[in-house]
Amino acid sequence: MNLELIRELQAYGFFALVVFLVVVLYSYWFHLYRSEKTGRRNYEQYADLALNDEISDCILEQNKRSA
Repeated sequence: MNLELIRELQAYGFFALVVFLVVVLYSYWFHLYRSEKTGRRNYEQYADLALNDEISDCILEQNKRSA
């Protein structure tokens, strides 16, 4: 194996990795968008969590295992 072949394989591997990461990121975004639209999650509650983080504030959602 010469250096040129190694560099070419490295470039193809990098391109494949970038394409894979783009697909994973887009599918994760689609999952978040779809679960927000169907009403399974309300992510505005989680965004508001940074402002309401006192110990006496209400819990966002109950844990199904401990309830």
